[in-house]
Amino acid sequence: MPHDGQDMPASVLLPGLTGLVAQALAPAGALLDTATASVRAMVSVGGKVNAGALEDHQRAAHGLAWLATYVESLRQMQGWAGRLDADGKLGEMEALILQIGVGEYLSQIAGGIPMNQGEILRPADMGLTAADMAAFASPAVVTLMGGNTPAARARLVALMRDNHGRATFGASGLDDELEMIRDQFRRFADDKVVPFAHDWHLKDELIPMEIITELGELGVFGLTIPEAHGGLGLSKASMVVVSEELSRGYIGVGSLATRSEIAAELILCGGTDDQKAKWLPGLASGEILPTAVFTEPNTGSDLGSLRTRARKVGEDWEITGNKTWITHAARTHVMTVLARSIEGTSDYRGLSMFLAEKTPGTDATPFVDAGLSGGEIEVLGYRGMKEYTVNFDGFRVAGENLLGGVEGQGFKQLMQTFESARIQTAARAIGVAQNALEVGMQYAEDRKQFGKALIAFPRVADKLAMMAVEIMIARQLTYFSAWQKDHDKRCDLEAGMAKLLGARVAWAAADNALQIHGGNGFALEYKISRILCDARILNIFEGAGEIQAQVIARRLLD
Repeated sequence: MPHDGQDMPASVLLPGLTGLVAQALAPAGALLDTATASVRAMVSVGGKVNAGALEDHQRAAHGLAWLATYVESLRQMQGWAGRLDADGKLGEMEALILQIGVGEYLSQIAGGIPMNQGEILRPADMGLTAADMAAFASPAVVTLMGGNTPAARARLVALMRDNHGRATFGASGLDDELEMIRDQFRRFADDKVVPFAHDWHLKDELIPMEIITELGELGVFGLTIPEAHGGLGLSKASMVVVSEELSRGYIGVGSLATRSEIAAELILCGGTDDQKAKWLPGLASGEILPTAVFTEPNTGSDLGSLRTRARKVGEDWEITGNKTWITHAARTHVMTVLARSIEGTSDYRGLSMFLAEKTPGTDATPFVDAGLSGGEIEVLGYRGMKEYTVNFDGFRVAGENLLGGVEGQGFKQLMQTFESARIQTAARAIGVAQNALEVGMQYAEDRKQFGKALIAFPRVADKLAMMAVEIMIARQLTYFSAWQKDHDKRCDLEAGMAKLLGARVAWAAADNALQIHGGNGFALEYKISRILCDARILNIFEGAGEIQAQVIARRLLD
């Protein structure tokens, strides 16, 4: 197996590639340090970060979050390549992905990072000077910036065409056990999900209960729940791989376990022993399906200002208020409801979390319990579980179902779930992006124009190459955040970065794959029309991109 550029075409692959990447990390890290100091000076008053100043300089702060995400991405790509090289698995495809990805991200750091299609972050936005950028442009950085060439992209696509449908284009760097898990769920998705997903989407149907039952039997809902509570006790990395492959089949199926992941984390971190015994085994088996009930019509990401009330009535509670964008609300058995229980409060300190039991409904009659009503929100994509408004009117919750048995802990309890939720969302984004790449590539192979396949045209091939490269970058960032979580390390920063980048990569992949389809991509009968709709939600839920950048920036600046 060739290492570090040996035995590969010199005109395509840079000599000493892995060494160059290692050398480029120091100037990239130094530039991030300089940018952090510069932005901190912009947003501080009296030596402390000031909320008003942070808002005034929001572009600079959010740009810092993107710069930090790029620098961490470079580190993780270097680590990925190093591990493959040590195992003799750094092949030509992997080396090209490394070269193109690192070269492109270094170039964007220097010239402009796309925070989205219409917002390009320039170094000057963060107060970086020409001297700062000159210091960044080390010989290794300059050499690598020239590595994303048309020839390199063309060669990568040629290798991808010979890949025969492997789960990823290029070795992912996971161990054999995780690759076995990937293969199992890739087969499940190909057999049980892919042939039917588009029809479910077009008819706006709930995912069949048979699929949910099978996923329960495979242990999907209890992957990371400890064995002592009825789960499999596997790693967050396994959750990432499973979510990735199921979402490649259909994001709705890949998202079925998200609510179980959130509910289980809430109970594991904040529940009493009795609550753990009551709820976790059923969540793990899939016999109990949960839904997360947090968002309200006029609050969005501002959870601290929630208005839904919980009032103590005897030993129990009555909840009154309106919630919206509640996923899979109809068929579930328990709602994790965030409500204000402490009178006289108007911020996060008055919020409590409740495990509100409900009777499963149907598509036709979603809510059947007294004090509970609502309806479906019709949406572009992400349809397999459906979105609902949920109205509480004195809805009764047993006193024993106050999470942890203590009021005022709801917001803190919810925050403890965000690392896992965002890691899982990043994994879903990778799956959607991979699906877009595979569907786009197949169409480019099959569709003939001007006497040859679309994939033979450079701008079509370029799109496919950059999809594969950015998917690998997002994948490695997500795997790293899962590794951090599995090793009991704080990873809210890394999880946020993975989600931020993954969502952008998924949208870009879906948009470019639809462009490859041309007019056919705009037709509902083609899968890519669904993939585009599904990809769009990823930059909104579990923290909109702007909120995600804000959270990352605060961590970097505080």
